[in-house]
Amino acid sequence: MNYDFLFDMLQTESVSGGEIALQKRVAAHMEQQGCAVQTDYTGNVIASINEQSPLKVLMTGHIDEIGFRVTYITEKGMIKLGKAGFIRPELMQGKRVTILGKKRVTGVMGILLKDGQVRTDAALTEMYVDCGFRSEKEAAEWITPGDFVTYTYTYDLLENNCIAGRGLDDKLGVFTVMQALLRAKELGAAVGAYAGATVGEETTMRGAYFAAMRVKPAIAIAVDVIHTSDYPGSEAERFGRIELGGGPVLVRSACSNEPTVRALEAAAKELGMAVQYEIACGVTGTDADKMHLSAEGIPMAVVSIPLRYMHSPSEVGCLSDVENCVELLARFIAGLDQSFSPDPFLG
Repeated sequence: MNYDFLFDMLQTESVSGGEIALQKRVAAHMEQQGCAVQTDYTGNVIASINEQSPLKVLMTGHIDEIGFRVTYITEKGMIKLGKAGFIRPELMQGKRVTILGKKRVTGVMGILLKDGQVRTDAALTEMYVDCGFRSEKEAAEWITPGDFVTYTYTYDLLENNCIAGRGLDDKLGVFTVMQALLRAKELGAAVGAYAGATVGEETTMRGAYFAAMRVKPAIAIAVDVIHTSDYPGSEAERFGRIELGGGPVLVRSACSNEPTVRALEAAAKELGMAVQYEIACGVTGTDADKMHLSAEGIPMAVVSIPLRYMHSPSEVGCLSDVENCVELLARFIAGLDQSFSPDPFLG
Protein backbone atom coordinates (compact mmCIF):
# COMPACT_ATOMS: atom_id res chain seq x y z
CA MET A 1 0.00 0.00 0.00
CA ASN A 2 1.28 3.46 -0.88
CA TYR A 3 1.50 5.54 2.29
CA ASP A 4 2.64 8.82 0.71
CA PHE A 5 -0.83 10.33 1.23
CA LEU A 6 -0.78 9.38 4.91
CA PHE A 7 2.72 10.77 5.43
CA ASP A 8 1.68 14.01 3.76
CA MET A 9 -1.28 14.31 6.13
CA LEU A 10 0.89 13.66 9.18
CA GLN A 11 3.26 16.46 8.16
CA THR A 12 0.41 18.96 7.68
CA GLU A 13 -0.99 20.57 10.84
CA SER A 14 -4.76 20.40 11.32
CA VAL A 15 -5.55 21.53 14.85
CA SER A 16 -9.28 21.38 15.53
CA GLY A 17 -10.71 24.54 14.00
CA GLY A 18 -7.78 24.96 11.61
CA GLU A 19 -8.23 22.03 9.24
CA ILE A 20 -8.74 23.73 5.87
CA ALA A 21 -5.13 23.71 4.62
CA LEU A 22 -5.04 19.93 4.98
CA GLN A 23 -8.60 19.48 3.74
CA LYS A 24 -7.64 21.14 0.45
CA ARG A 25 -4.92 18.51 0.05
CA VAL A 26 -7.35 15.69 0.82
CA ALA A 27 -9.87 17.00 -1.73
CA ALA A 28 -7.20 17.36 -4.42
CA HIS A 29 -5.84 13.86 -3.75
CA MET A 30 -9.25 12.19 -4.04
CA GLU A 31 -10.10 14.11 -7.19
CA GLN A 32 -6.85 12.86 -8.68
CA GLN A 33 -7.98 9.33 -7.84
CA GLY A 34 -11.11 9.82 -9.95
CA CYS A 35 -13.64 10.28 -7.16
CA ALA A 36 -16.40 12.86 -7.01
CA VAL A 37 -15.59 15.32 -4.21
CA GLN A 38 -17.82 17.77 -2.39
CA THR A 39 -17.11 20.20 0.42
CA ASP A 40 -19.28 22.22 2.77
CA TYR A 41 -19.11 25.46 4.71
CA THR A 42 -18.25 23.54 7.87
CA GLY A 43 -14.99 22.36 6.30
CA ASN A 44 -15.82 18.72 5.54
CA VAL A 45 -14.48 16.90 2.47
CA ILE A 46 -16.58 14.02 1.15
CA ALA A 47 -15.37 11.77 -1.68
CA SER A 48 -17.77 9.33 -3.30
CA ILE A 49 -18.47 6.69 -5.94
CA ASN A 50 -21.77 5.46 -7.39
CA GLU A 51 -23.70 8.56 -6.34
CA GLN A 52 -26.72 7.39 -8.35
CA SER A 53 -27.30 4.36 -6.07
CA PRO A 54 -30.27 4.63 -3.67
CA LEU A 55 -28.33 2.69 -1.01
CA LYS A 56 -25.67 4.93 0.51
CA VAL A 57 -22.96 4.13 3.03
CA LEU A 58 -20.97 6.92 4.70
CA MET A 59 -17.57 6.24 6.27
CA THR A 60 -15.89 9.03 8.22
CA GLY A 61 -12.57 9.75 9.85
CA HIS A 62 -11.90 13.08 11.53
CA ILE A 63 -9.12 15.18 10.07
CA ASP A 64 -8.62 17.42 13.10
CA GLU A 65 -5.94 16.78 15.69
CA ILE A 66 -5.56 17.99 19.25
CA GLY A 67 -3.44 21.08 19.81
CA PHE A 68 -3.50 24.57 21.23
CA ARG A 69 -4.44 28.14 20.41
CA VAL A 70 -2.63 31.27 21.52
CA THR A 71 -4.63 33.14 24.18
CA TYR A 72 -2.25 36.03 24.96
CA ILE A 73 1.35 37.18 25.10
CA THR A 74 3.04 38.20 28.34
CA GLU A 75 5.11 41.36 28.77
CA LYS A 76 8.25 39.21 28.54
CA GLY A 77 7.15 37.67 25.23
CA MET A 78 6.06 34.30 26.59
CA ILE A 79 3.09 32.71 24.80
CA LYS A 80 0.11 31.47 26.80
CA LEU A 81 -2.19 28.80 25.41
CA GLY A 82 -5.70 27.40 25.49
CA LYS A 83 -6.46 23.81 24.56
CA ALA A 84 -8.05 22.62 21.32
CA GLY A 85 -9.13 19.13 22.29
CA PHE A 86 -8.26 16.88 25.22
CA ILE A 87 -4.73 17.90 26.17
CA ARG A 88 -2.65 16.16 28.84
CA PRO A 89 -0.74 18.98 30.63
CA GLU A 90 1.58 16.46 32.32
CA LEU A 91 3.08 15.64 28.90
CA MET A 92 3.73 19.24 27.85
CA GLN A 93 6.81 20.44 29.70
CA GLY A 94 9.98 20.63 27.63
CA LYS A 95 8.25 19.69 24.37
CA ARG A 96 9.01 21.58 21.17
CA VAL A 97 6.05 23.22 19.47
CA THR A 98 5.27 25.11 16.27
CA ILE A 99 3.14 28.26 16.30
CA LEU A 100 1.34 28.87 13.02
CA GLY A 101 1.45 32.65 13.07
CA LYS A 102 2.31 35.18 10.38
CA LYS A 103 5.29 32.86 9.95
CA ARG A 104 6.01 29.47 11.47
CA VAL A 105 7.62 30.08 14.85
CA THR A 106 9.34 27.35 16.85
CA GLY A 107 9.07 27.36 20.62
CA VAL A 108 9.59 25.20 23.68
CA MET A 109 7.03 24.47 26.36
CA GLY A 110 8.54 25.95 29.51
CA ILE A 111 9.47 23.83 32.50
CA LEU A 112 7.82 24.72 35.82
CA LEU A 113 9.94 24.42 38.94
CA LYS A 114 9.25 24.29 42.67
CA ASP A 115 12.19 24.26 45.09
CA GLY A 116 14.44 23.58 42.12
CA GLN A 117 12.51 20.46 41.06
CA VAL A 118 10.30 19.97 38.01
CA ARG A 119 6.65 20.13 39.00
CA THR A 120 4.43 17.16 38.17
CA ASP A 121 1.14 18.94 38.92
CA ALA A 122 1.31 21.59 36.18
CA ALA A 123 -1.98 22.96 34.85
CA LEU A 124 -2.43 24.24 31.31
CA THR A 125 -3.09 27.76 32.61
CA GLU A 126 0.40 27.81 34.14
CA MET A 127 2.16 26.62 31.00
CA TYR A 128 3.83 28.91 28.49
CA VAL A 129 5.81 28.71 25.27
CA ASP A 130 9.31 30.19 25.12
CA CYS A 131 10.17 31.22 21.55
CA GLY A 132 13.15 33.34 22.50
CA PHE A 133 11.26 36.63 22.25
CA ARG A 134 12.28 39.39 24.66
CA SER A 135 9.05 41.39 24.79
CA GLU A 136 5.37 41.33 23.98
CA LYS A 137 5.97 43.79 21.14
CA GLU A 138 8.59 41.57 19.55
CA ALA A 139 6.37 38.46 19.76
CA ALA A 140 3.31 40.31 18.45
CA GLU A 141 5.06 41.00 15.16
CA TRP A 142 4.56 37.35 14.27
CA ILE A 143 2.00 35.92 16.67
CA THR A 144 -1.64 36.83 17.26
CA PRO A 145 -4.17 35.47 19.79
CA GLY A 146 -6.06 32.65 18.11
CA ASP A 147 -3.05 31.29 16.20
CA PHE A 148 -2.84 27.50 16.18
CA VAL A 149 -0.06 25.62 17.95
CA THR A 150 1.02 21.99 17.57
CA TYR A 151 3.69 19.73 18.90
CA THR A 152 6.49 19.82 16.34
CA TYR A 153 6.81 16.03 16.00
CA THR A 154 5.53 14.55 12.70
CA TYR A 155 6.11 10.81 12.28
CA ASP A 156 8.71 8.04 12.48
CA LEU A 157 8.50 4.44 11.32
CA LEU A 158 9.15 1.87 14.05
CA GLU A 159 9.79 -1.87 14.02
CA ASN A 160 7.17 -4.44 12.97
CA ASN A 161 5.32 -2.05 10.66
CA CYS A 162 4.55 0.35 13.49
CA ILE A 163 4.41 4.13 13.22
CA ALA A 164 4.78 6.91 15.81
CA GLY A 165 3.54 10.43 15.36
CA ARG A 166 1.40 13.37 16.32
CA GLY A 167 -2.17 13.26 15.05
CA LEU A 168 -2.48 9.55 14.27
CA ASP A 169 -5.81 10.21 15.99
CA ASP A 170 -7.44 10.37 13.55
CA LYS A 171 -5.45 10.83 10.36
CA LEU A 172 -5.09 7.06 10.35
CA GLY A 173 -8.89 6.98 10.17
CA VAL A 174 -9.07 9.49 7.30
CA PHE A 175 -6.46 7.53 5.35
CA THR A 176 -8.40 4.33 6.02
CA VAL A 177 -11.78 5.57 4.77
CA MET A 178 -10.29 7.15 1.64
CA GLN A 179 -8.32 4.01 0.79
CA ALA A 180 -11.35 1.82 1.56
CA LEU A 181 -13.41 3.88 -0.90
CA LEU A 182 -10.83 3.36 -3.65
CA ARG A 183 -10.48 -0.34 -2.82
CA ALA A 184 -14.28 -0.82 -2.85
CA LYS A 185 -14.32 0.71 -6.32
CA GLU A 186 -11.66 -1.79 -7.43
CA LEU A 187 -13.80 -4.61 -6.05
CA GLY A 188 -16.80 -3.49 -8.12
CA ALA A 189 -18.95 -1.99 -5.37
CA ALA A 190 -22.39 -1.08 -6.69
CA VAL A 191 -23.77 0.88 -3.73
CA GLY A 192 -23.18 4.56 -3.14
CA ALA A 193 -20.03 4.77 -1.04
CA TYR A 194 -18.95 8.01 0.62
CA ALA A 195 -15.73 8.72 2.53
CA GLY A 196 -15.77 11.83 4.68
CA ALA A 197 -12.86 13.68 6.24
CA THR A 198 -14.73 15.49 8.99
CA VAL A 199 -13.75 18.52 11.03
CA GLY A 200 -14.05 19.39 14.68
CA GLU A 201 -14.37 15.97 16.32
CA GLU A 202 -11.88 16.81 19.06
CA THR A 203 -13.75 19.96 20.10
CA THR A 204 -17.35 20.17 18.86
CA MET A 205 -18.11 17.11 16.66
CA ARG A 206 -19.81 19.49 14.28
CA GLY A 207 -18.39 17.99 11.10
CA ALA A 208 -19.93 14.54 11.52
CA TYR A 209 -23.42 15.94 11.97
CA PHE A 210 -23.31 18.02 8.81
CA ALA A 211 -21.68 15.25 6.76
CA ALA A 212 -24.45 12.86 7.73
CA MET A 213 -27.14 15.42 7.02
CA ARG A 214 -25.68 16.10 3.58
CA VAL A 215 -25.34 12.44 2.52
CA LYS A 216 -28.29 10.96 4.46
CA PRO A 217 -26.86 7.44 4.28
CA ALA A 218 -28.60 4.20 5.13
CA ILE A 219 -25.55 3.31 7.26
CA ALA A 220 -22.81 5.45 8.82
CA ILE A 221 -19.48 4.03 9.94
CA ALA A 222 -16.98 6.05 11.94
CA VAL A 223 -13.35 4.95 11.73
CA ASP A 224 -11.40 6.18 14.74
CA VAL A 225 -8.76 4.94 17.15
CA ILE A 226 -9.02 3.07 20.44
CA HIS A 227 -6.67 2.63 23.39
CA THR A 228 -4.83 -0.68 23.38
CA SER A 229 -4.44 -2.68 26.57
CA ASP A 230 -1.07 -4.21 25.71
CA TYR A 231 1.38 -1.91 27.48
CA PRO A 232 2.27 -1.43 31.17
CA GLY A 233 -0.46 0.22 33.24
CA SER A 234 -3.19 -0.04 30.61
CA GLU A 235 -6.62 -1.35 31.58
CA ALA A 236 -8.12 -4.24 29.64
CA GLU A 237 -11.14 -4.04 31.92
CA ARG A 238 -12.04 -0.58 30.60
CA PHE A 239 -12.52 -1.22 26.87
CA GLY A 240 -11.54 -4.87 26.35
CA ARG A 241 -8.42 -6.82 25.43
CA ILE A 242 -7.06 -4.84 22.47
CA GLU A 243 -3.60 -5.30 20.99
CA LEU A 244 -1.51 -3.34 18.52
CA GLY A 245 -1.29 -5.42 15.35
CA GLY A 246 -4.27 -7.50 16.44
CA GLY A 247 -6.56 -6.33 13.65
CA PRO A 248 -9.62 -4.09 13.29
CA VAL A 249 -11.68 -3.37 16.38
CA LEU A 250 -15.46 -3.63 16.12
CA VAL A 251 -17.33 -1.54 18.68
CA ARG A 252 -20.30 -2.85 20.55
CA SER A 253 -22.11 0.06 22.18
CA ALA A 254 -25.58 1.09 23.20
CA CYS A 255 -25.86 2.84 19.83
CA SER A 256 -24.27 0.28 17.50
CA ASN A 257 -26.46 -1.15 14.75
CA GLU A 258 -26.21 -4.91 15.23
CA PRO A 259 -27.09 -5.90 11.61
CA THR A 260 -24.19 -3.73 10.43
CA VAL A 261 -21.80 -5.16 13.04
CA ARG A 262 -22.80 -8.70 12.02
CA ALA A 263 -22.23 -7.85 8.35
CA LEU A 264 -18.75 -6.54 9.22
CA GLU A 265 -18.07 -9.76 11.14
CA ALA A 266 -19.19 -11.78 8.11
CA ALA A 267 -16.85 -9.80 5.84
CA ALA A 268 -13.95 -10.44 8.24
CA LYS A 269 -14.76 -14.15 8.32
CA GLU A 270 -14.81 -14.28 4.53
CA LEU A 271 -11.36 -12.67 4.50
CA GLY A 272 -10.05 -14.98 7.23
CA MET A 273 -9.28 -11.81 9.21
CA ALA A 274 -9.11 -11.63 12.99
CA VAL A 275 -11.10 -8.85 14.64
CA GLN A 276 -11.06 -7.43 18.15
CA TYR A 277 -13.86 -5.88 20.16
CA GLU A 278 -14.29 -2.66 22.09
CA ILE A 279 -17.15 -2.45 24.55
CA ALA A 280 -18.74 0.99 24.98
CA CYS A 281 -21.73 0.68 27.27
CA GLY A 282 -22.96 4.16 26.36
CA VAL A 283 -21.82 6.51 23.62
CA THR A 284 -18.69 5.75 21.61
CA GLY A 285 -16.99 9.15 21.84
CA THR A 286 -16.61 9.22 18.05
CA ASP A 287 -18.23 10.84 15.02
CA ALA A 288 -20.70 7.95 15.04
CA ASP A 289 -22.55 9.43 18.02
CA LYS A 290 -23.39 12.60 16.08
CA MET A 291 -24.20 10.77 12.87
CA HIS A 292 -26.55 8.45 14.74
CA LEU A 293 -28.52 11.48 15.99
CA SER A 294 -28.78 13.02 12.51
CA ALA A 295 -31.80 13.03 10.18
CA GLU A 296 -34.31 10.42 11.36
CA GLY A 297 -31.70 8.43 13.24
CA ILE A 298 -28.95 6.93 11.09
CA PRO A 299 -27.89 3.34 11.90
CA MET A 300 -24.21 3.44 12.79
CA ALA A 301 -21.18 1.33 13.57
CA VAL A 302 -17.61 2.07 14.60
CA VAL A 303 -14.45 0.40 13.34
CA SER A 304 -11.48 1.34 15.51
CA ILE A 305 -7.74 1.23 14.87
CA PRO A 306 -5.65 0.15 17.89
CA LEU A 307 -3.48 2.96 19.25
CA ARG A 308 -1.02 3.34 22.10
CA TYR A 309 -0.43 6.64 23.97
CA MET A 310 -3.49 8.44 22.58
CA HIS A 311 -3.50 12.26 22.82
CA SER A 312 0.24 12.43 23.32
CA PRO A 313 2.91 13.99 21.08
CA SER A 314 3.95 10.47 19.98
CA GLU A 315 1.01 8.15 19.46
CA VAL A 316 1.89 4.66 18.20
CA GLY A 317 -0.13 2.61 15.73
CA CYS A 318 0.46 -0.31 13.39
CA LEU A 319 0.14 0.01 9.63
CA SER A 320 -0.90 -3.64 9.41
CA ASP A 321 -4.04 -2.75 11.37
CA VAL A 322 -4.69 0.11 8.95
CA GLU A 323 -4.36 -2.19 5.95
CA ASN A 324 -6.74 -4.72 7.48
CA CYS A 325 -9.30 -2.02 8.29
CA VAL A 326 -9.13 -0.82 4.68
CA GLU A 327 -9.72 -4.31 3.31
CA LEU A 328 -12.51 -5.09 5.79
CA LEU A 329 -14.45 -1.93 4.98
CA ALA A 330 -13.92 -2.33 1.25
CA ARG A 331 -15.16 -5.95 1.27
CA PHE A 332 -18.12 -4.98 3.43
CA ILE A 333 -19.14 -2.24 1.00
CA ALA A 334 -18.50 -4.33 -2.10
CA GLY A 335 -20.70 -7.07 -0.67
CA LEU A 336 -23.72 -4.82 -0.08
CA ASP A 337 -26.76 -4.75 -2.34
CA GLN A 338 -30.39 -3.65 -2.10
CA SER A 339 -31.26 -6.71 -0.02
CA PHE A 340 -29.27 -5.46 2.97
CA SER A 341 -31.29 -3.78 5.71
CA PRO A 342 -29.99 -2.28 8.95
CA ASP A 343 -33.45 -2.75 10.51
CA PRO A 344 -32.77 -4.54 13.85
CA PHE A 345 -36.33 -5.91 13.92
CA LEU A 346 -35.68 -8.07 10.86
CA GLY A 347 -32.80 -10.05 12.28
